[in-house]
Amino acid sequence: MTTPRNTHADGLPATDSVLPLGLQRVDPRNGPVREGKVECNACPVLCHISEGRVGACDRYANQAGLLVRLDPVVFLSQQTQTTKPQTLTARLDDDTLPQTLQALDSQERGVFVTGIGSSTTYPDYKPAPFIVASKARGVDMVTVVTEGIFSYCSLKVKIDTDRHLGEERAAVLFDGEVVGHVTTAEYGSQMLSLGGVHHLTGGSKKQGRSALTLMHTLGNHQAAEVQIENGAKVVLQAGQAPIVDGVTEQRMRVGCGSAAIGMFARQWLGLCDEVVVVDDHITGVLTEHQAGRCLHMKPSGIRIKGRKSTPGRYFQVAEPGTGWGGTNISNPLSILDTWNPEEAWPGLRLLMTSTTGEHAEWFVLDEDLTPQPVAMPDAVQQVVNRIGENCEPSLVSVLFLGGAGGSLRSGVTDNPIQLTRAVKQALVNVTCGGAPAYVWPGGGITLMVDVLRMPANSFGTVPTPAIVAPIEFSMKLSDYQALGGHMGFVRSLDDSLLKGAWHNDGAPTQLRWETPPAGVNPWPLTQPPMLG
Repeated sequence: MTTPRNTHADGLPATDSVLPLGLQRVDPRNGPVREGKVECNACPVLCHISEGRVGACDRYANQAGLLVRLDPVVFLSQQTQTTKPQTLTARLDDDTLPQTLQALDSQERGVFVTGIGSSTTYPDYKPAPFIVASKARGVDMVTVVTEGIFSYCSLKVKIDTDRHLGEERAAVLFDGEVVGHVTTAEYGSQMLSLGGVHHLTGGSKKQGRSALTLMHTLGNHQAAEVQIENGAKVVLQAGQAPIVDGVTEQRMRVGCGSAAIGMFARQWLGLCDEVVVVDDHITGVLTEHQAGRCLHMKPSGIRIKGRKSTPGRYFQVAEPGTGWGGTNISNPLSILDTWNPEEAWPGLRLLMTSTTGEHAEWFVLDEDLTPQPVAMPDAVQQVVNRIGENCEPSLVSVLFLGGAGGSLRSGVTDNPIQLTRAVKQALVNVTCGGAPAYVWPGGGITLMVDVLRMPANSFGTVPTPAIVAPIEFSMKLSDYQALGGHMGFVRSLDDSLLKGAWHNDGAPTQLRWETPPAGVNPWPLTQPPMLG
């Protein structure tokens, strides 16, 4: 039994060429470190890794008795933000790196160190791997950079479609395991909540691994298929159209049926005698609606099945589904009852359409007041097309939601509550991989971020199970000192770029330079109210 050469996993990255292909993953172990192994303490698993093998998280390896990090630290460069985004790879021991630094401005380099690849503060008493001093608009700044190990985290998924995917509170399954649920629908979108501490740690090992795999996959901009209990199969991928039961969605609805009536009522005036916009939530009827009344339209005598809410607005006209307007119908006439013969007339022109315009049919009442399908006039078709024109493309949005706990905050200051207070006082800008994070009100630092605004492959995992996500706290140097920050570990940007994490023992560090797309993210160091 020997003492390993290095037990400080944090911040020991290496180039991806250090180890040969085909490395095997080591099983997590506890107890004394045996000859030829090193212990990784970047997370609570404490893998003991043999030479030439990688840890359970695939992020650390034993190279010649030295624990090394396999993936690079990611830096953002503002230098070419208006040009095509680039990814440049360099090593900290590369002879060309000083030239790269000289090519940037002398003090305000437009370089931001992200938490991606930076490593953790585990076992929690250590300062963050990077506490970087820089300047922004002439102001002395500090950015505290780390990777957080998040057990208390989830994904909130917004699916732009009026299709019914499943009942509210229905379970969402991945790999046969319950990993989340359907939550309240929003305007034109279905919503899912995935992951969370109870799915990660409160069930079986398989359930925790399945939830972790799904969150890791979706967070890193990749596709995954989920099954909703008694509902649809949905392929999800951030920034892409959802695929519902094998059909790629095209449009997000323009609004509910009532809203569509109000938006296009004037354009239907004179072309239609009646319009019904079919919707699972609020089906609209033009002549009864306030919009039709204000336009002095003649009552049509139409009768709608369902529960009348207010004039021209009907609930529960059909069951939810993937048909017209998010209902289960394929024949729109099925929601109509008999017409009032005292008000309806032969030749009455009826348009029935969905809230996206993807379904639309034109009818004329015959002598028996029965709607007969006929070819839709071009002028009416143009208004239906306009409904579609006003619909936005159907997309999947994935937001990471996590709670920054005490261990993560202690990497910033010896008194973690001071950081929480400074965040709530808007003295600190919180980012994840350089992307702006929304911090929820109330206690703690509960943050939410759009994964598409983060660099690709920002998320990692540890088999506890937990998500590894980057987080950065940027503030004025004076404010950092006032909140009791680890001032003895503040280093210049040059020193951080040249040497890597503060506890680096000499292993070469790999860098990846990312240029954020122009106009997507504000620059993290110049956000109000920090610089006013």
